[in-house]
Amino acid sequence: MNKAQAKKDEVITGLIEARACILTAASLLPAERRDQVFLGVWSVKDLLAHLVGWDFTNAEATQEILQGKLPSFYAHHDRDWKTYNAGLVERYKKDDWADMVSAVEESHRKLIGFLEGVAAEEFDRDRGLRAGRYKVTIARLMKAETTDERKHCEQIKEFANAP
Repeated sequence: MNKAQAKKDEVITGLIEARACILTAASLLPAERRDQVFLGVWSVKDLLAHLVGWDFTNAEATQEILQGKLPSFYAHHDRDWKTYNAGLVERYKKDDWADMVSAVEESHRKLIGFLEGVAAEEFDRDRGLRAGRYKVTIARLMKAETTDERKHCEQIKEFANAP
């Protein structure tokens, strides 16, 4: 296996593991706590809707990067992506728990399937795309997503263990 493929595999594995962590932690919450706000203005259902939205956003961003374009979501940046995230939650939240879990699993399956089809050499390729001083590559976007999801997993675990 070449270095580019190993790096791509590592990125995808990180995404899969982080999402599994979230889904496991969320599944352990009692039903009565799934709508309870615990993270700013978000419940666990809100957080899951946010993830669905970012799965679609990241797939679109990957396509844009492959076309040599800065991902369009950068046009919506504000502090902590607050406005963009609120729109994602509004768009993708499902009232029914099983439907919400199914949506977050399906959107992630689609993202991973899409990423698997991208040539390994494209993941870390520098196309000169910058958001401020941040070099935008597929690998860097997906690593940022993995970091975000690992943080969210820990937040859900802390919430689950709180009285």
